[in-house]
Amino acid sequence: MTKPILLCAALWAAATTAQAAAPAFSTVQPLLSANSCLACHSVDQKVVGPAYKDVAAKYKGRADAVAYLTGKIKGGSAKVWGDVMVMPPNTGVSDADIKTIAEWLAAGASMK
Repeated sequence: MTKPILLCAALWAAATTAQAAAPAFSTVQPLLSANSCLACHSVDQKVVGPAYKDVAAKYKGRADAVAYLTGKIKGGSAKVWGDVMVMPPNTGVSDADIKTIAEWLAAGASMK
């Protein structure tokens, strides 16, 4: 095989693996409910904070999306979605739950 074909095959395998590893909404929804995330966010429409679909779209294709989103969820954020938008730190949410939510967001925030 030539190098371009090998590179394409490797990229395809990585993308397929990443999609397969994305948590299902049925796994994420209880975490969002239990940690009061749904008080400010919805999957498909802005509430107080942005819709999860919008968050997923903003970071789509970002190589470090899971790590970046994990940091934002854990530590909170300000002015990412406008001058008044502030998300407080989620220090009471376990690192494992935050990572699961971040993986779901990075994979597109699907309701499947």
